[in-house]
Parts: sequence; C-alpha cells; structure tokens
Amino acid sequence: MAWNEPGGGQRDPWGRSGGKGPDLDALLKRLRARFGHGGTPGGVGVIVLAIVLAWLALDSWTVINARQVGVVTRFGAYDRTLAPGFHFVLPRPIESVNKVDMTSVRSVSDKMQMLTKDENIVQVDFNIQYQVNNAEQYLFSMQNPDDAVRQAAEASVRRVVGASTMDTILSGEGAAMVAATQQSLQRLLDSYSAGITITEVNFQNISPPAEVKAAFDDVNKAREDKQRIENEAKAYASKVLPEARGNAARILAEAQAYEATRVARAQGDSQRFLLMLKEYRLAPEVTRKRLWLETIEQVLEANTKVLDESHGRNLIYLPLPHSGGPAPAVPRMVLPGVGAELQTPADDSGAGTTPAPSAPASATSSTPGASS
Repeated sequence: MAWNEPGGGQRDPWGRSGGKGPDLDALLKRLRARFGHGGTPGGVGVIVLAIVLAWLALDSWTVINARQVGVVTRFGAYDRTLAPGFHFVLPRPIESVNKVDMTSVRSVSDKMQMLTKDENIVQVDFNIQYQVNNAEQYLFSMQNPDDAVRQAAEASVRRVVGASTMDTILSGEGAAMVAATQQSLQRLLDSYSAGITITEVNFQNISPPAEVKAAFDDVNKAREDKQRIENEAKAYASKVLPEARGNAARILAEAQAYEATRVARAQGDSQRFLLMLKEYRLAPEVTRKRLWLETIEQVLEANTKVLDESHGRNLIYLPLPHSGGPAPAVPRMVLPGVGAELQTPADDSGAGTTPAPSAPASATSSTPGASS
C-alpha cells in the first residue's frame, strides 16, 4: 500500500501523520507496562526466565533413528556418541548433535586415464562403495569424506594399474585387480583413521584410448583366436589320445596272448617229444612204424584219393589237384561198346570221386597218367 495517498495528505503505516518514523520509546514503555507491572526490574526477569525455559524445553533433547548414531560435541569438542533412541542433551550452543547414518551404502565414481607398467595409456571407470564404521572418525578425521574417498581410490587404482601391464589388464584378470585395489584402498583409509569400510570396488570399464582402440581390438581378436585354437587342439588331443591308448593296450594284450600261446604250445610240444622219446627207447620198431603211419595219415588227409576196386580193369582219369581248395569231382560216363561206367575229368566244380563198377578185362587199356 502506498504511504502517500492522493487527496488525503501523507499517512504512514504507524498511524502517525507527518511522515516521521515510529516512536520507539513509547513502544518500549507500553511493553514494560504490559509485562512488567509498570516497567519494574522484576518484569524483565520474568521475560528472561520464560525465554530460558522455552530454550531448554525445545533444544535439550534429541531422537536418534535406528539407522543412525548421534555424535555429541560440547563447545565444538567431541564428548560422546549416542545410540538410537531418545536422549537429553544440553541446548545449543553448549552441546550439538551430529547424526550419522551407519547402515546406508555410499558410493563415489570416477573416470581417468593412467599409465601402465609397460608405458601404455588405459582408461579406467571405477565405482567405490563404502559404509561408515566409526562416526567420530568419519566426522572429525576428514573435512570432506566423500572427496577423500575419491582421492584415495584414485591413488589405489593408479598403484594397481601402474604395477600391471596392458596385456594383463585386458586379459580378464579383473578380479585380482579389484581385490588388490580394495585392499590397498582400505589400508590407505585406515592410515587416515577415516572410520570407513570399503564394501565393494568395481571396474566398470577398462579400455584403451579411442586413438589406439582399433589396434587393441586387433590384438584382442588375435588373442581370442589363439585361445580358440588352443581349445580346439586340447579337445582333439582329449579325443585322440584315449583312442591311441586303447589301441596300444589292445595290441599289447594281443601280443601277450600270442606270447603265452606260443610258449604253452612249445612247452607242450617239447613235453610230447620227451614222452615220445621215452616210448621210442622202450620199443623203437613199434614207435618208428607208428610215427610213419601218423605222418602218412597227416600228409594224405588233405589230398584227394582215388580207389580202384576193379583190379585195373577200368580206365580212370585222375583229377588234377587244385591249390588251396578241394579236388574236383569226377563225373561218371559210359564208354561206347564197352558198357562200363567210368569217371572222367570234369570242370572245376564238385568234390570227391565215385568208384566205377567192375567191367570186363578186355575193356581195360593202359593210358599214360592212369593209376591202378
């Protein structure tokens, strides 16, 4: 609202004319008259006492949540730590309560380029997750805990990456690097008494700079091809070697069986010869004749035999022997004018011979190659 209203003269919000400020003396006198029985010193004391009581009632207690602890400072110095619950404290500025969440997981992330052991540049994106384990150290050891954790994490990552080669970093050994980084970071924060526990370290991306990414992709492809070929060779070896071992075992078993057979047969032959020698010494003539008969029996057993029961009165053609097979059969035929049934050579079929019936003696003639 404008203080100067047209046509009505000048007016101000204090209800006075003339454009002057409020009368502070008069205002103070009215307050003293209202609260202090006419402005006596006792009235001022009552006002001060009421203010003190209100101050104590409103600022002398605190409630700590279940996930928090309260760190109490008295005149800026650490005094005690409050557990979750309702607590009485001295009002500010005598005591102050700083509440710290002890269960939530805090995290910091960063991306940076660093130098490896073999003087290559690699870009690392990492994420650090941590929790507070000591509220007093967390509040008073560092001015900015999150920034301190980030700087300590960067130092630890640079230490681990700087001690590794590019091939090691890109070869899938991330788990070992993560464990080494977490241990190094935890030791560094413990040396600062930071009151922080590192719960997890993640390397979200490890890659070469964009300028040399194509060359590194070729290297990675060659490494993958090498690993694939090695796996194929191992699979082939695992398939072929058992078969070769099985064949070797089978051949060895056959050789051992053949050896055992030959040895047993030789021992049996020698034993049989000794027994025969013993019998020969007892009856030489009988044993000699027996051996001759057995030998002739073995020789003639596999040969074709023709028996002539006509006492040389029939013309018989002996079959030619076949190598490796049975002798052919001799079919029967009747000579013209003789009336006798004879056997003549035939084709390469059949086996055995059939004796011809007897014929008159005049029908018999000798022919070279015939046998009676």
